[in-house]
Amino acid sequence: MISAGIMALVAAIKVTGPIFLWVLLGAIARRLGWLGPVLAERLSLWVFRYGMPIILGLGASRVDYSQVTGSTYLQAGIFSVLVITLLGHCYGRWRRFPQADHGVFLQAVFRSNLGIIGIALCASAYGERGLVMAALPVAVLTVVYNVLAVYVLNRAHGRSASPLGVLLGIARNPLVVGIAVGMLVSIAGWTLPGWAYQVGNAYALLVLPLAVLVIGAALSLKSLRESGRATLDASVWRLVVAPLITVLIALAWGVRGEELGVLFLLLAGPVATASFVMVVAVGGNGALAANIVLVTTLLSLPSITLGMAVLQAAGLL
Repeated sequence: MISAGIMALVAAIKVTGPIFLWVLLGAIARRLGWLGPVLAERLSLWVFRYGMPIILGLGASRVDYSQVTGSTYLQAGIFSVLVITLLGHCYGRWRRFPQADHGVFLQAVFRSNLGIIGIALCASAYGERGLVMAALPVAVLTVVYNVLAVYVLNRAHGRSASPLGVLLGIARNPLVVGIAVGMLVSIAGWTLPGWAYQVGNAYALLVLPLAVLVIGAALSLKSLRESGRATLDASVWRLVVAPLITVLIALAWGVRGEELGVLFLLLAGPVATASFVMVVAVGGNGALAANIVLVTTLLSLPSITLGMAVLQAAGLL
């Protein structure tokens, strides 16, 4: 039993290790002055606007969307996000967070970094097949995340959460645009040439490490020391409670094997960096949002590794 647990832990580290090695290298590069704040911000913006949309678009173009209604792991993922959001809202009210901080906390609870960390983990675990399997949930959940985030943050700051405002927020998201283009290619029945996917795979080998490297460059232990109770609570919910709820719902839905692995890796990650941008855009508590992103990114290595090890040892992957 012990040897099986050790083997499961080693297998999990093989998945998470390479990703978080890039995070460490990014932190070291910043410490040595090789990757300053200005360069890191520009690289992060490039990854968000051009890098990830192309990768996600190519992945989305290879998905058979006629199977959406029968995709149990997608259904389980959507339902788990809604359940997590509802329970997180109730918890935040019980903890009596200030209204503005409640919005930041709640977004952190449901919004995993599936567009960068999640995709990178799926590629590390299952290769090109992992990218294809992740394309559909990333496409749908990115929209779900943005709808919930716009509604939650606007409501927390007394702004209008009209359907038009939500739609405009979604339409401006480069990740959503890239995925939408890929979906259009697939639904229209168009076939991209083989070299396009070969170039895309090589492109992913550049963009994914770069994206994670920039996250590492943004980490700050000073922010970790200054974190308050809202940061701690949000981190526990994002890295422990939310993944647990996701797995339980997925198992109840009958999800097993690679699909369960992909769903876990996508929804068990740290808080998405886009959450910070959205909080600042509505004039919210940017410091709290930044702290939550940094803390969850630092602590996600042991939490995801342990989660993968448990699922491996239980024979569910």
